[in-house]
Amino acid sequence: MQPQQEPFFRIRTPRGREVFGQVEEVLGGSRFRVNCKDGKLRICKIPGKSKRDFWVNIGDLVLIEPWEIEPNEKGDIIFRYTRTQVEWLRRKGIWK
Repeated sequence: MQPQQEPFFRIRTPRGREVFGQVEEVLGGSRFRVNCKDGKLRICKIPGKSKRDFWVNIGDLVLIEPWEIEPNEKGDIIFRYTRTQVEWLRRKGIWK
């Protein structure tokens, strides 16, 4: 019998401590107020290496990595989903 493998997705899904979140407010200075799927409201920023890679707007679905210090209050935005990707996540039941 072969060992069970994790399902393979082409779209980035949460790994480890990462969680889904939805942007509620733009605070300026590449910081955002994000309502996370784990029920916490975090202030998240786009790390310097990713600032020019993607634009984040209110209502966007993002992938958050909570900080090691103050993990319930702060985090980094590491990925932003497009509309097509959000629809795929809904069809698969990964996102509500």
